[in-house]
Amino acid sequence: MRGFAAGAAMLGAPTVLAQTGPRVVVVGGGFAGASFARALKREDPTIAVALVEPSEHYTACPMSNAVIAGLRDIGAQHFGYRGLEDDGIVHVPQRVVRVDAARRRAVLADDVMLDYDRLVVAPGIDMRLDAIPGYDAAAAELLPHAWKAGEQTLLLRRQLEAMEDGGLVVISAPPNPFRCPPGPYERASLIAHFLQTRKPRSKLLILDAKDAFSKQRLFEQAWTELYPGLVEWVSLSFGGKVTEVDAPGRTLTTEFGSHKAAVVNVIPPQRAGAIATAIGVADQTGWCPIDPMTFESRLVSNVHIIGDAAIGGAMPKSAFTANAQAKACATALANLLRGQEPGSPKLTNTCYSLIAPDQAVSIAGVYEPANGLLTEVQGAGGTSPLDAPRSVREEEAVYAQAWFKTITQEAFG
Repeated sequence: MRGFAAGAAMLGAPTVLAQTGPRVVVVGGGFAGASFARALKREDPTIAVALVEPSEHYTACPMSNAVIAGLRDIGAQHFGYRGLEDDGIVHVPQRVVRVDAARRRAVLADDVMLDYDRLVVAPGIDMRLDAIPGYDAAAAELLPHAWKAGEQTLLLRRQLEAMEDGGLVVISAPPNPFRCPPGPYERASLIAHFLQTRKPRSKLLILDAKDAFSKQRLFEQAWTELYPGLVEWVSLSFGGKVTEVDAPGRTLTTEFGSHKAAVVNVIPPQRAGAIATAIGVADQTGWCPIDPMTFESRLVSNVHIIGDAAIGGAMPKSAFTANAQAKACATALANLLRGQEPGSPKLTNTCYSLIAPDQAVSIAGVYEPANGLLTEVQGAGGTSPLDAPRSVREEEAVYAQAWFKTITQEAFG
């Protein structure tokens, strides 16, 4: 079976794929892939766009910590692809298993082939389950990472609900880089709220493979003010790095000792999703080096990588980043397909973190290409103020909810 149009015809895709305009295949239907597909169609409706994503819906990670803490239903995290289909984007419910870069051809799991002029890969992340001795796929069913929203999210929630009052909860935070740098500490804050209101004799311990983390002063101030004596953070230098896991025993070992807990949340080191390695766009770090002007792979031509999988220089891995990169890449790609210069992007990122159900803090940054990387524009970002009144934190929580509504609307419709 040859070609984008022919392969799609086997899948029953609309005739839009058979048009004579440029063909772009998008791999991955998360915030990066979905946002890119819609943005590219807006840039140039004549481009045929196929989104290859085996799932019928996407489960969003932002706000999923609220699900863990019993503040939100998992159904509020589910988003489908009808909005993309209404835009003329073909959703191909399959997996890409390999790419013939020389022929510009994506091969699906059922051997159907989609030809493309440009391939955009948004594979998200995979857990490095071999990074910590004792932690593997089976261990994750006992000590969930919950770093991909879905069943793991619900598993961690059920474990917290079943824990007896007075139990210890331990979160193991990974080294950089990883998806959503403030995420473990937002999770700690919301679990602390859960414990304070539901199991007040319990404690929470964070074992960290780093000596510093995003929005640290804001989080630590929140823990002191909102959850006094409940949250303890142990840095790398003081024995925070987990060196071994005993999953059946719910015990984590560090260089300084061991910690047995009632509930253990191990967030392991991460890498680009498996398809990135399969098609040769991930390097020895496990992540994907890109040209910051176009997001084209530095390893495979005519393939672009966006979102968490990309090496984005100073730009963090977040849903906001994924959406921003998607829109910048769509503009660059539309220009390239028209034979024009791609232009130089300027991207923003804002990350809200809930510290309580009705309070939040944030960090923002602006990034632009420099020296082959996305570099932070000094003085253009910042964090929420320390010692802000409760009304400011409450206002930021409202902003966080509004941001989530906006970004999911942009990505999924």
